[in-house]
Amino acid sequence: MNLHPFPAESRMRWRRLDVPGHEEARVVRTPAGWSLTGEVDAEPGGPAARLCYAIDCDQEWRTHSAVIEGEAGGAAILFSLAADGEGRWTQDGFPVSALDGALDIDLGFTPATNTLPIRRLDLVVGGRAPVRSAWLRFPEFRLEPLEQLYIRETERRFRYQAIVDGDPFIAYLDTDIFGRVVRYEGLWVAEFAAPAGSGPGMDRPGFKRQKSKDR
Repeated sequence: MNLHPFPAESRMRWRRLDVPGHEEARVVRTPAGWSLTGEVDAEPGGPAARLCYAIDCDQEWRTHSAVIEGEAGGAAILFSLAADGEGRWTQDGFPVSALDGALDIDLGFTPATNTLPIRRLDLVVGGRAPVRSAWLRFPEFRLEPLEQLYIRETERRFRYQAIVDGDPFIAYLDTDIFGRVVRYEGLWVAEFAAPAGSGPGMDRPGFKRQKSKDR
């Protein structure tokens, strides 16, 4: 079974599993495709980071722009990226040839961007596909290409593989019927999803956006 049509607007809240952290994110259909926005607070074993991102994709979920800003350990963070949807990228208007061939942005501090290749590929159960992404490492905040492999093992479970610093990395991604990640093995779990998700406790009524005390 392929993925269900994506809702015109959806929200999610995730909790980090390995370190203190949480995220609230939103996906909205636009005339050109899709807009993803999110706010992340995390303490990745070091200075706390507070980040916002905005990603625009076309109808096929190929990334066309991404802006990431915030602060980490008191230092300002700002990345402004653009892509043509065919694998060519710029940062602050300057070409980044190292990212040639990448169709997706992969932000290392959120599970939201895993949905981009999941939706774009729309694999059948048992299918697999390589993915080249523009990866913003976290907490290093270093932009580099990353070769990945997505394997759809069941209707709602994907196996994600990559080689990071010469070592294999494997994680299982449990999703809902729309391809949104509800559990990223060892890293994230969804606490809320609207419209209806697939996991226990995912559909609680009366959701109100919660903000950090000093926001």
